[in-house]
Parts: sequence; C-alpha cells; structure tokens
Amino acid sequence: MELPAQNDDRKNLILFRGKTAFVMLNAFPYSSGHILIAPYKAVAELAGLDDEELLEIQKLTVRAIGWLVQSHRPSGFNVGVNLGRAAGAGIPNHVHWHIVPRWEGDTNFMGTVGDVRVMPQSLQDAYDKLLEVVRRDV
Repeated sequence: MELPAQNDDRKNLILFRGKTAFVMLNAFPYSSGHILIAPYKAVAELAGLDDEELLEIQKLTVRAIGWLVQSHRPSGFNVGVNLGRAAGAGIPNHVHWHIVPRWEGDTNFMGTVGDVRVMPQSLQDAYDKLLEVVRRDV
C-alpha cells in the first residue's frame, strides 16, 4: 500500500508510521478517538501477514490503547479486526484493526433511531489531542 507523503499526515489523519503498519484516526468514527491500525501490505486475510507484521500490529494496538488512555480517558475499549465486506470493511481486501474508546453510559439512541451520529469532538481536535500524546511516546 502506498501511503501519502508524510507532509499529508494531518490531512489523512495518520498518527504514526511503523516499519510494517501504521496508525490513523478513523475518518468515520463510532466515537471520539476511534483509531485504525493497518499493515502497509494490502491483504484480505490475517494469514496473508507474516510474523513481523502481526507482532508489530499487536504492539501498536497496545501502544494506541495507551495513547487513548492518556488523551481521552475512556472507561474501556472495543478492539477488533475487520475481515471482508460483510464485516463492515470499507476496503474489503485490506485487513485492519479498530480500537474504539468507550465510556460508561455512552449509549445513544440517535444512531439507531435517528440515523444521526453525534460526535462531541471534531476529527481535527481528536487528532491534535492524540498526536500530542503520540509524539511524547516516540
């Protein structure tokens, strides 16, 4: 996968570039601070990743959760992998991990009943808050 130039990281919401994978803020978040982790290599299945890629992604997952704890102070997380279009993957042939911060009592009827998503923080504000923590960790 060809990533945009580093000078486009803010525009593309890329928070961190590793050796085999990268971390970015989800442009269509379920909640504030929703992070995606993806390998550079576009593969549809976990079996398409080698041990180095899998290990780095797991380590980035741990780090990203730490970043979110510092930046957003959530009560918990939903962490999962999207595999294929039926699983909701926007890019069906590119496996990626979601880290979704959750808070006690964060259920909201607007998405279910009103087909409206309520976000208490803009994407750029979430990006700036997270990037400040990421830069301290690098």
